[in-house]
Amino acid sequence: MAAARAPAAASFVGVQAKPSLRGACMVVCAGATLPEGRKLRVAVVGGGPAGACCAETLAKAGIETYLIERKLDNCKPCGGAIPLCMLEEFDLPMDIVDRKVRKMTMISPTNKEVQIGQTLKDDEFIGMVRREVMDEFLRERASQNGCTLINGLFMSMTSPQSKDEAYTLTYNDFGEGDGTSRQGVRKTLDVDVVIGADGANSRVAKEIGAGDYEYAIAFQERMRIPEDKMEYYKERAEMYVGEDVSPDFYAWVFPKCDHVAVGTGTVIDKKGIQKYQQGIRERAKNRIAGGEILRVEAHPIPEHPRPWRVKDRATLIGDAAGYVTKCSGEGIYFAAKSGRMCAESIVTRTEMGTRMVDDRDLFDYINKFDAEYGATYFVLDALQKVFYTSDAARESFVDLCEEEYVQKVTFDSYLYKTVQGNNPIGDIALLGKTLSSLVKNNTSKPAPMRELV
Repeated sequence: MAAARAPAAASFVGVQAKPSLRGACMVVCAGATLPEGRKLRVAVVGGGPAGACCAETLAKAGIETYLIERKLDNCKPCGGAIPLCMLEEFDLPMDIVDRKVRKMTMISPTNKEVQIGQTLKDDEFIGMVRREVMDEFLRERASQNGCTLINGLFMSMTSPQSKDEAYTLTYNDFGEGDGTSRQGVRKTLDVDVVIGADGANSRVAKEIGAGDYEYAIAFQERMRIPEDKMEYYKERAEMYVGEDVSPDFYAWVFPKCDHVAVGTGTVIDKKGIQKYQQGIRERAKNRIAGGEILRVEAHPIPEHPRPWRVKDRATLIGDAAGYVTKCSGEGIYFAAKSGRMCAESIVTRTEMGTRMVDDRDLFDYINKFDAEYGATYFVLDALQKVFYTSDAARESFVDLCEEEYVQKVTFDSYLYKTVQGNNPIGDIALLGKTLSSLVKNNTSKPAPMRELV
């Protein structure tokens, strides 16, 4: 709760405003003080970027933190793109970045190619990571800061019947036992707070009745291609649009350390995902010819936040909460950010884990996250509805990517996660070009299919 910033606000809280207090904050701690010597106990279920960043922040503050992850070598089917600002903000080492992408090629339904990295400065790039590498780094850092890492599968939880009772979590511990380790040993854990960071199929979300949401299926093949072809992708990523590769999203070829990730996604035709994967293989065939498939991956991706993200002393973060953007499908940064913001709210409002939490403390994080990023989700949702509905609209989308103003605003907004542009003249000119392109592509005969070289 913000403290007095003006006399009117000061009178509302019943105090006289003083110049020395201007800009100060008053934090309302909702829960009761915990017994002396006992710290708040928090279980974070799921060890991806959301869970690991949340657990690290909690543990650093001295809160008794448990991080439960079922698969420590998990390779999530993810493009693996992270914005430049994330490296500094989350103190990520450069050695987890496989590739520095400085060239992004947009490819239209007729294979028109537009290079959209031309406004990048020499020291700017999109980082490409493998999730198994980055996630392990984040979990280990959380552990080094005092978090207890549990290799286990969360099964269920018993909710407290009063504000002072604990949640009892039941999980299969894979860290013990010889020969039975993959079945695990059934164990329980008592905690005060439960944070669900367990992805789109979140069991924690089901336990708290968070409601369903629409989701996409992402399908990806990791492919080792000949060295001369890999050289082409050294600093380049490709995004393909067209009804043949996805009816409502895009397909991609993203570079990794020694291979490329070739994939696609869809919401409205999940059963046809194999057809669209064959479509991207066919479109990119000249550039991935001779490739050897190393791994095939598939995973659900949420399309919007869940109806409810807090219940009592349990909350959701990352994919479990639904924090993946439309149009771009970005989720890594927002997952990590939501985890950290959730933990920071808990640390602040429990006075470093010395007070109990209630739902108001958890809604504090929800409100801050929505206020900071709600507009981003709204705009990207609108762009997807306009440009991903027909091949004519997709051609217009790629046409617009040629505009230097579009490239600069897009990359600056992505790399630094701040709203860029705000140039009324540029915005009006862009609107005119958008409408003109949509009319042209919807009323004229499509251009002949080009051959990619």
